[in-house]
Amino acid sequence: MPKSAKVAVIGGGWAGLAAAIEATNQGYAVTLFEMAAHLGGRSRGVELDGLALDNGQHILIGAYTETLRLMHTVGVQADDVLLRTPLRITDAQGHGLKLKPGSAVPAFAGAVIRHADWAWRDKAALLFAAAGWLAKGFRCEAMLSVANLTAGLPVAIREGLVEPLCVAALNTPAAEASAAVFLRVLKDALFSGPGSADLLLPKASLSDVLPNPASAWLQRSGATVCLSHRVQQLVAQGTTWRVDEEGFDHVVVATSAVEAARLTQTLAPGWSRNAASLRYEPIVTTYVESAGACLPEPMLALQATPTSPAQFVFDRGQLGGPTGLLAFVISGAQPWVDVGLGATEAAVLHQAQTELGAHLRGPLRLLRSLTERRATFRCTPSLQRPALQIAENLHAAGDHVAGPYPATLEGAVRSGVQAVRQFT
Repeated sequence: MPKSAKVAVIGGGWAGLAAAIEATNQGYAVTLFEMAAHLGGRSRGVELDGLALDNGQHILIGAYTETLRLMHTVGVQADDVLLRTPLRITDAQGHGLKLKPGSAVPAFAGAVIRHADWAWRDKAALLFAAAGWLAKGFRCEAMLSVANLTAGLPVAIREGLVEPLCVAALNTPAAEASAAVFLRVLKDALFSGPGSADLLLPKASLSDVLPNPASAWLQRSGATVCLSHRVQQLVAQGTTWRVDEEGFDHVVVATSAVEAARLTQTLAPGWSRNAASLRYEPIVTTYVESAGACLPEPMLALQATPTSPAQFVFDRGQLGGPTGLLAFVISGAQPWVDVGLGATEAAVLHQAQTELGAHLRGPLRLLRSLTERRATFRCTPSLQRPALQIAENLHAAGDHVAGPYPATLEGAVRSGVQAVRQFT
């Protein structure tokens, strides 16, 4: 039986879903409000011109333990919706870092030693630096950028490994990205046990990875899910809260930081200003079709340059989609957003032909580009992110709230769970 306490979760992205599921599991009477007509926020499936796509290509890793636990809770078998492979950051010629299955530390060291394109002095420098990070508990001064942290590494290591990893994990260029957060991601990937560094690539719609099963589970479990409902007002009533016209004992604000700042502007001005001050970095995903194309790996690293925008390409034909469908991902995409979508798409097509030409079976056809202008906050050194608690019985959740992770699915899920566990 539910507890007498009522919980409102405002926002139906992955953080809000995590909060609603956690609160329901604890026996609270939960109402989830989502302003859109669908759940999933920035990580969901979309249909464009009759083609099932995602609104952005996401990568999970084996260390995303809370996300995997949440999926299991709502009845999703990870192997059904995620392709698990050892971490491989390789180009179309097969060159790159290739981890073998098993414990991540020896797998990483072995992959560095086997890397065919790095000189021995480069490999030694990377392993020595990694040993130093380990000795310091993967901690560093908050003010350091990733570029500062790795300045002593050879150019081949910085350009071939550090910068692609940084932009993939933090969606922030290495010169501006927080070294402390970057090291935390490395720590969890390399020291969370066997398989922690594995890539988990969605082979089903992102909506089927979590949002749709979570919605069905919540409603079966007695929660109320209100779609197309933008909350207009939060009002304090002693230690409880009124969400529009309904009273609740606890509220979790799991919206975007911009929407959360609006809702809390008069309730918690300092928190609201902090949330509103976050800066963002866009991600552009360009979908291209080449009939019959099949890449050597489901995910390949690309050589991003001032004239080649994408850092990664995904072969959706190996991930449950139609053969020949390729997704090019441009992280840290502000410079390309500035030049315009047409120029960006032309550059992606040229890059695809140049780097993948041997694996293409037919002419390239541009399908669609999706731009998420506020894909993630800019994860910069010493960034003060909004606190998890806004006021008594009023909490925040989202990948932007204070925590050890950058703006990732795991960061969002963990924040939602933690918000509910702070209830008194």
